[in-house]
Formats: sequence, structure tokens, C-alpha cells
Amino acid sequence: MKKWLIALAGILLTFTLAGCGSKTVASTNGGKITESQYYSSMKGTSSGKQVLQQMILNKVLEKDYGSKVSKKAVTKQYNTYKQQYGTSFSTVLSQNGLTTGTFKEQIRSNLLLKEAVKDKAKITNADLKKQWKSYEPKVTVQHILVAKKDTSDTVLKALKKDSSESNFSKLAKKYSTDTTSKSNGGKLAAFDNTNTSYSSKFLKAAFALKNGAYTTSAVKTSNGYEIIRMVKNPGKGNMSDHTADLKKQIWDNDMSDSTVLHNVVAKVLKAGNVKIKDNDLKNILSSYLSTSSSSSSAK
Repeated sequence: MKKWLIALAGILLTFTLAGCGSKTVASTNGGKITESQYYSSMKGTSSGKQVLQQMILNKVLEKDYGSKVSKKAVTKQYNTYKQQYGTSFSTVLSQNGLTTGTFKEQIRSNLLLKEAVKDKAKITNADLKKQWKSYEPKVTVQHILVAKKDTSDTVLKALKKDSSESNFSKLAKKYSTDTTSKSNGGKLAAFDNTNTSYSSKFLKAAFALKNGAYTTSAVKTSNGYEIIRMVKNPGKGNMSDHTADLKKQIWDNDMSDSTVLHNVVAKVLKAGNVKIKDNDLKNILSSYLSTSSSSSSAK
């Protein structure tokens, strides 16, 4: 199944499928193109069908979950992307055929779909236990990244004498090649097991540290040699203490699982009592409405 919405990618057309008639969309010296001609042409294309599928789904999702997705939530996610891409954000939007308005529409569609996933995709105790195996709470670390092993040995020798946060900060400012964090003593933003910015080696080494401890040997990654010091590790604790976080991670994973999404969408569309009036498009939702998955578990 093709994902219903992919942030900063995909196609988003803004034509109206209802009420098409003789109104002129464009005119040339060879004649005019009417809404009905445009509609007839577009409905036979994969892009046109994809847009109609999305419009139908959005209508049903909006009715069922619209009250759960606020304008504030959409704006917050929009600003997160804007901050992530910085000065290139406008260019990225343009390259993907998006404007601020259409991108926010995509974000809202995605948030509505996530509400449907939370509602329709049942989470079992087995699912929680499986997620618990990889779960790590948010931790805060300092790190020093260097290019050569000899340099890492020098740093480690200094830390053996004084591994305090203040001394680690001084060493980070002096030796670290990470220009983003060195001025802040090598301190990184808090992260958990869902982080994809750091290598698996880095994450494994970090999560193994207790408060105040550091890696007594450098961690070799594709970036160089990493020395990591734990600033705050709350400890994993018991699974029952982290049920909400585990569910959130499972739902986030579901949003990237085509099978789960297909089954959730099938359930939503079936409950939405969708009826296709155009005979040429009557089978547009057949992969969702004529499958047993629409009446089975979402997982």
C-alpha cells in the first residue's frame, strides 16, 4: 500500500471533484478547457485517483477525529519542520510542490490518521513487552568527538584525573570537533531509543552509562572517536511506569507500517459509509473495502 501521506513528499492537487461543469479552466487560441473536461481527464490518472482517495479519507477522518487535532498541534509540528530545515525550508517546500497552506493540510491529514491508528490499532500486552525490550527513557549526555585515536587517548587520560561535568566541558571546548555542541560543553539535547540522529554504537554506549559515568574507551563511529559522559539517566525502571511512552512509540512505529495503516484505513472507510457515485471510479477503494482486513484486527 502506498502511504496516504508522506511529509514533504507526494502529490497534493487542489481541484474540486464535485460540481464540475462547463466553467472554463483555461482557454487557448485552439479552444477552451472546461471543468468537466479537466475532471474527466484527471480521474483516469493515478495522480487523480490518489487525490480522490485522500479527499475521501480526509472527509471521514475529519468527521471522526477532527475535534482531537487542534490548529495549535498542526502549527507546532509545522514549526518543528521549519526549524529542522532552517533557511532551506521554503526551498524544500517549493521542490515538493507545497506551500505553507498545503503543507499544513498534509500535517493535519497525518495527525488525523494517527488518531485513527490510536483508535483502531489495538495494543496488546505482548506489543508492550516487545517494545519494552528496546525502550530507553530520555537521557542527557555530554560528548567529545575527535578525529584521531591519539586525541581520544589524551582526553581519556585527562578524564581519569577529573571526570567532573565542568572538566568534561573544558575538554569538549578544547578538543571536540562537533562545532554544534562544543561551546555548550559537549551537552546534547535529551534523547531516547527512538533517536535516529546518532549511530547504534553511540546509543548503546550512552544508555549503558549511569549518572556521572563516562566511556573509559572511545566509541568508534563513522564520525570519528566519541567519548560520552552521562549527565542524567533516570533509569529504565519498571514497564508499568512507562506504559504511555511505550504506546506512543508503538503508534509512531505503526505510522510507518504499511500493513497496519492499510487495515486502519479499511476500518475507517468501512465505518464511513463511503459511496462512489461515478461509475468510472467505483473501484477506487476496492483494495480497502473489499478486503477481510476491514473487519479484522488492525494488527
